[in-house]
Amino acid sequence: MTTPHPAATRGPATAPGPGVPAELPARRRAPLGRLLRAEVRWIFRRPRTLAVLALLAALPVITGVAVDLTLDGGGAPVDTGPPGAGPGASDGGPPIFVTMAASAFVLPLGSLMTLLMLLLPLTVAMASGDALAGEQSHGTLRGWLLAPVSRGRLLLVKAAGVLVVALVASGLVVTSGMVTGLVLTGTDGLVSMSGTELSMADVLGRLGLAVAWATLYLMAVGAVALAISAFTEHPMVVVVSVLGGLIVSVVLMQISALDWLHPFLLPSSLTSLVDLIRDPVSFDGLAEGAFRAGCYLVIGMSLAYARITTKAG
Repeated sequence: MTTPHPAATRGPATAPGPGVPAELPARRRAPLGRLLRAEVRWIFRRPRTLAVLALLAALPVITGVAVDLTLDGGGAPVDTGPPGAGPGASDGGPPIFVTMAASAFVLPLGSLMTLLMLLLPLTVAMASGDALAGEQSHGTLRGWLLAPVSRGRLLLVKAAGVLVVALVASGLVVTSGMVTGLVLTGTDGLVSMSGTELSMADVLGRLGLAVAWATLYLMAVGAVALAISAFTEHPMVVVVSVLGGLIVSVVLMQISALDWLHPFLLPSSLTSLVDLIRDPVSFDGLAEGAFRAGCYLVIGMSLAYARITTKAG
């Protein structure tokens, strides 16, 4: 028994009209690499994306200069770090923003920890909202499906675009903070919170690990935002939902009666970045935070995939 040709299942053939070829060429799937390049170009052509990235690059500079001027003026430094992120709270060490004045290594990590509380998640939420909800509201999402692009590949391309935004934003904050710290304190200021001097290779390795960890954290936020974006046509709903969830999580972390809930809240991982400033580095908190972010990433992408593949239209 032979398998019938696929053309045999299409019904009776009709005679081609004048000037019409007997057989039309099959439609090819759009190359994944071309789709990724087009998505990344489109993301970084948005003025709001460039404006947010410029703000992220400027904030570590402003923080470093402000701390340096405060200490040079003889004023008493105040720990303005994020809630629950003061490295000196548990071990009697100095607050992280005080240590910035003496260490070029602490400034990029301190800035990264602070911006991970709100502005960096805002950047990723904006990119995720524009990826699905924004394009659907403008009617441009249908063009992807006509490329032709399957819905699973579409979600993969959109997630890759969010990943690029998360990586660029995290790397920009750390790079800006490191350059600012070196300008203010010089290469002699590469010291840890424990007071030990670090080599440039050790500092760059720790900063690279911080960027990778922050990118995973932001991608977890982006996955949740993509899931919300797949259910709505309004990008602002995505941004407000994500930021509202993060703010509520931070508030719940301050309630001791809800200690049983804290391990399930994504922002509870942020304090583990302080371990990269200490010597030796403890990877327990970083590993736990990476696992928590991975769980959010899998759940968010699964919900987004289930929605986008079953959604009509």
